[in-house]
Amino acid sequence: MSDTGLRERKKQRMYQEVSETAIGLFLEKGFDAVSVAEVAAAAEISKPTLFRYFPTKEDLVLHRFADHETEAARVVEEGRAAGRSAIDALREHFLGGLRREDPVTGLSAHPAVLAFHRLLYGTPALVARLGGYLERSEASLAEALAEPLGDGLEARLAAGQITAVRRILALENWRRIADGEPVDAVRPDAVTAAERSFRRLAAALPELA
Repeated sequence: MSDTGLRERKKQRMYQEVSETAIGLFLEKGFDAVSVAEVAAAAEISKPTLFRYFPTKEDLVLHRFADHETEAARVVEEGRAAGRSAIDALREHFLGGLRREDPVTGLSAHPAVLAFHRLLYGTPALVARLGGYLERSEASLAEALAEPLGDGLEARLAAGQITAVRRILALENWRRIADGEPVDAVRPDAVTAAERSFRRLAAALPELA
């Protein structure tokens, strides 16, 4: 492995370790009750070093979403390479996530996942920062959709609709499970809602279906 590759792996490991340390403290004490200095001390790094990796306190939590920021765009591009439409690729990816009980779909009853989501959606500062993640995710998807749509505005409008559908479906699943419903009871409704929603997207966006 090259020195560059090794440095990148060490950097990513640092991101992961510091983020998990911070999330552990936030879950234990509450987001607002933990200072950045406490996180730095627990992670055994200096405060300036922490800010080089995470510009804001909220980013310590939202790092968990980093790998998913370009996920929808990647699914569209891989689907296109395989000769599939954007809507078909995204639908099958979401349904696959439901089958795997992927936390991103909201269909997970793992205590750690539920605790993380309560932290995220129960903290106004994190909800506000999450908007930036969604904007970047939407922008990357719009770039992937620009080829079939051939217009920047049309691509952004389509990306907005798709992003909203994925987000609302996942949030509904999480809310039901957080309210105490078992995963096996939520799953059939989640699958039906996803299939219905993507059919409507296909009807509304025929160029992508």
